[in-house]
Amino acid sequence: ESEKYYSQLDKHLNLSAKKKETQLQEADELLDKERRNFYESSVEYVYQIQQVQDRKKFDVVEPVLAFLHSILTLNNLTVETTQDFMPYKQELQLSLQNTRNHFESTREEIEELMKRMKNPTQIGKMHSQPVIEGYLYSQEKWALGVSWVKYYCKYHQDRKLFVMVPAEPKPATKQGPTELKLKSCFRRKTESIDKRFCFDIETYERNTPVTLQAVSEANRKLWMEAMYGKEPIYHSPIHKQAEMELNEVGFKFVRKCINFVETKGKVTRKFQYTPCVFSLYKCPGDVDFHSSDWDIKTITSAMKFYLRCVPIFLNYPAESDNLDVRLGAIHCLTYKLPEKNQEMLSLLIQHLVNVCGNSGDNLMTPSNMGVIFGPTLMRAEEETVAAMLDIKFQNIVVEILIEDYTKVNLKD
Repeated sequence: ESEKYYSQLDKHLNLSAKKKETQLQEADELLDKERRNFYESSVEYVYQIQQVQDRKKFDVVEPVLAFLHSILTLNNLTVETTQDFMPYKQELQLSLQNTRNHFESTREEIEELMKRMKNPTQIGKMHSQPVIEGYLYSQEKWALGVSWVKYYCKYHQDRKLFVMVPAEPKPATKQGPTELKLKSCFRRKTESIDKRFCFDIETYERNTPVTLQAVSEANRKLWMEAMYGKEPIYHSPIHKQAEMELNEVGFKFVRKCINFVETKGKVTRKFQYTPCVFSLYKCPGDVDFHSSDWDIKTITSAMKFYLRCVPIFLNYPAESDNLDVRLGAIHCLTYKLPEKNQEMLSLLIQHLVNVCGNSGDNLMTPSNMGVIFGPTLMRAEEETVAAMLDIKFQNIVVEILIEDYTKVNLKD
């Protein structure tokens, strides 16, 4: 089963990320089925070994005890000898009974654990463990090209130590473990590499990033969470790089929009954030909204258009029904954002909190704001059907950011 699963895994990881999404989904489902079979076989194997080891404790001793008892009773030994043996016999019988009872209770616990492990939702989950380990593939460049080498890796979170041990060492060479001190970790953009599930780590020992491939998307998330990895920054192809950056000009423009909306909104009964496109000036930070009769819908649309064009917050559906779990996940995500992104997000959410405070007049509730700003702030890497289905979770995240602004604590 091991050979079958890892052979299938190697083929799966060699699939090009450029293939159609339907083909990749079908391959993922096939591998997931093979993985479950492998896990079930592995757990069953360990269970059988445990059964054998535990049963030896009494399956061997009980016949010996019965044999000694027959010698004492059938061969007219002296009363003194029999009496001398009785305390040992009673103690051994009691010990055997306790061992058998413990075996039965342990077997029930293991069977329950097996059921939980066979559940796909339980596979591969970690809970803030100080060490994460498993197989990773490392991209290694040679004079004649690039190859991917399989390593068994271990990351010690407290020391930021990343250890790589060759999974298939060459017989002619002595390859010991490679130890690297982690600087940072970033998810690799899909369009930048042909492989799937990749991320880069920067280390003190190497001048260039180390590109690693995880065995699945869920596995990549585990490694990145352990390394406090960050998401890559995405830029719109229709804008120049300088226009896409979160710089002081952008902050100045957004602050002006917010000031105008919050000031004008006090005398305007209703206003909306509409999705129309606004043509920005060459220096949007220098726009004077009070110099002419600007319509509030135009201003709100301009700010929304600007936020749509800059990278602030990437897609992360908060699918848990537990509010505390959602808050923790969202706080963790905002903490991973670059400093300027955090600052812009905090500025915007504080504004939305103020707007929602007047929802009785402007009808802008946190739920409505989530619908408006969810797709803007939490854009999927690629426009796929799955990304479209995640829109409701994007809305929920923005709604939570507004309703629990102080708990999420964006400023920290």
